[in-house]
Amino acid sequence: MEYHSDRFQDYSLIVLENNKWIAVLPANRVGEEVFSHQGLTYGGVVFNEKIKLAEAIPVFRTILSFLHQNAIMKLHLKLIPSIYHDKPADEINYALFLAEAKLERRDSLSVLDLKKDINFSKERKQTIRRGIKNGLTVKEEVNFKPFWDELLIPNLSQRYQAKPVHSLDEIEKLQKLFPDNIRQFNVYYQDRIVVGTTIFVSKHVAHPQYISGNEQKNELGSIDFLYHYLITEIFKDKKFFDFGPSHEEDGKKIKEGILFWKESFGTGTITQDFYEVNTANLVKLENILI
Repeated sequence: MEYHSDRFQDYSLIVLENNKWIAVLPANRVGEEVFSHQGLTYGGVVFNEKIKLAEAIPVFRTILSFLHQNAIMKLHLKLIPSIYHDKPADEINYALFLAEAKLERRDSLSVLDLKKDINFSKERKQTIRRGIKNGLTVKEEVNFKPFWDELLIPNLSQRYQAKPVHSLDEIEKLQKLFPDNIRQFNVYYQDRIVVGTTIFVSKHVAHPQYISGNEQKNELGSIDFLYHYLITEIFKDKKFFDFGPSHEEDGKKIKEGILFWKESFGTGTITQDFYEVNTANLVKLENILI
């Protein structure tokens, strides 16, 4: 997280038992409130893999107690989607229920299960064939500059008056630190880049963090051609391909066209929940076991 440390007041926590780490909470502070780190896509309390529910509840109580003692009134916690877990791990969900946390946001993620038979829609198959007919090629690149400068930055600026969350310098620095976890794939038509995507890769999941193309992308079938290649060749041994959310306004408005496109690859929906909990509610986590 160091690359954007100047943007956040870090308040990350480590929970220890007998001088051994048993949980961590990447977090930042804003006034009298602490957030699951707002510079991270996924966050929440990360437990030691051997922890049991009866141990996880007092760990969360300890976190709330520490925050309360340090004049933090509220904790905003975003949970890690279940597809990223190594094993069933909803202990924090149950602890939040006990602490009477308030669900303040719910994201819907379109996810493709790569361990099941994949059934692309007729329309997707047609555009994939179009890409093949047009002689498109996919290349994995270590140079992010063509995608950032020729496609991503101009498109975000023209359509949304926005910039990528990561600057070119930042994504290059991160990729050098984590070369197996950040990968860039570009599609070329007659030696010209027409589409690109930056994939964040974790143990079980491949997730396109950025996707952008030029004005020919639909005519050439380049996006579907690229995703078909990634799903059926590059990441076929992963468990899941996470297309990400298709909504705005904290999950309350769905972009129907984008959702339809993702579901036409055969995706289903999982959710990522965001909770707000009063630290004073630590008392509700006492005397749970009977």
